[in-house]
Amino acid sequence: MFMIDPLSRTAIYEQLVEQLETLILKGAVQQGEQLPSVRTLSIKLSVNPNTIQKAYNEMDSRGLIYSVPGKGCFVSMDAKERLIESTREKLPMLDSLLARLKLGRIPKLTVIEHVEMVYQGGVSV
Repeated sequence: MFMIDPLSRTAIYEQLVEQLETLILKGAVQQGEQLPSVRTLSIKLSVNPNTIQKAYNEMDSRGLIYSVPGKGCFVSMDAKERLIESTREKLPMLDSLLARLKLGRIPKLTVIEHVEMVYQGGVSV
């Protein structure tokens, strides 16, 4: 379910959060699905349990997961909707990037080709 890139500049806990977000958006992880325990994931990934707990706390604060004492952590019922909304809120960043590409004289057709490539599955997250 989770994989760590030890050479990445992205912190391990952030890698875990980003991976769960992607899994939720792709439908690979369903609402109500139980996540591995902190201890289990720590052992499997050879990562300090505090790092795993930090990732779970971040996911909880974003409303992506919830914990049930004595049972574990589960994907929230509205996690996918929350992620879709937060993704939609990033559109102004795209506008800014497009304006920058225009200033850099990147042809509109080149930008459209890249958009098509992403939407056709040529680039994965």
